[in-house]
Parts: sequence; structure tokens; C-alpha cells
Amino acid sequence: MNSLKNLIKYNILLASKSPRRRELFQTLRIPFHCISIGGIDESYPDEMPHSEVPLFIANKKADAYIEEIKDDEMVITADTLVIKEEKIYGKPHDAAEAFGMLRELSGCIHKVITGVCIATAKQRTSFTVETEVKFRDITDNEINYYIENFTPFDKAGAYGIQEWIGCVAVEWINGSYYNVMGLPVHRLYQELKQF
Repeated sequence: MNSLKNLIKYNILLASKSPRRRELFQTLRIPFHCISIGGIDESYPDEMPHSEVPLFIANKKADAYIEEIKDDEMVITADTLVIKEEKIYGKPHDAAEAFGMLRELSGCIHKVITGVCIATAKQRTSFTVETEVKFRDITDNEINYYIENFTPFDKAGAYGIQEWIGCVAVEWINGSYYNVMGLPVHRLYQELKQF
């Protein structure tokens, strides 16, 4: 693709275990490989504004890879969090936590923020994308049905907008749908063109 000629010299590495990020990146039709070293510390300072946490973690993930990559490699890292009224919702550890998250998000507006970092051995750029999501009131039966029949445990806020819960509970979004899925591919494409 002519608009991405600048990437020809790089072996692009998507540092993610997420099947959704892999699927979304594939839609860009840019050759890449997935890698994951696991065990990266995703903690952040308690005093950090919540809106800055995803970018902080995306850069922290990039730091974990940067010493290992070669001069012709580019690593892309990302982190997505759900935030409601200054409370961060990461991935639930069990069904009870998933239920609690969805109960708190029910009937409310929340933000989904993804931080993305693009790094080579000599250059780095990073950015965040924010989307507002409005849930209608969800019943306990609907929450339990979702938890029992889908996979909320690997998703921030315990839900995937592309799954059943998104179809029945999301009243509207303001911003990028793909960002809510976990990778704002529209912005990533623009950043890669300029890298």
C-alpha cells in the first residue's frame, strides 16, 4: 500500500495476547507477527489521573520489549481500560467480579480509553483514544446469561461490545467502536502512516 511505504523496512510485532487486537490489526492489511512475553508489571502510581493510566501501561509494555527488538523491528503495545466516575474497571478475576462490574455499568455512561505505543529501537510515539458508551439498565438475569455464555474475563469492564451484551445493552457510543473492542485502528493507521 503506497501510503504505508515507510513501514516496508520494519518487521511489525503486535505485542498482545488479545484475539480481538489481532483480528482488528489484520483488517489494516499490514503484515505483522504477534508476540507476548507475559508477566509484565501493569501497576501504576496511585495518584495518576485515571485517564492517563492506559497510555502509561502501554508505554510500560513497550519498555519490556524494547531492549529485545532488533533495528528492523517495530513493536506495538496497547492497553484498554473502562472508567466510570473515576473508578477503573480492568479485567474481572471471576464471575462475581464480572457481575459486580456490569451491575455498576448498567444504566450509566462510562468511558473506554485505549493507550497505544509504537516503538522501534530509535523512535517512539504513543497516543490515547477515548470513547463514551451508554448502557441501558441491564437486569440481573441478562448479566448472568452473558457471564455464563460468553467470555467476560479477558475484557476490561467485563464485556465485549461485539458480543451479545453489546447488541442488547449499548444504547449509544460517542467515538470509535473499534476502540471499545480494544484497538483504535483508525488512529493507529494514521500514526503508522506518519511514523
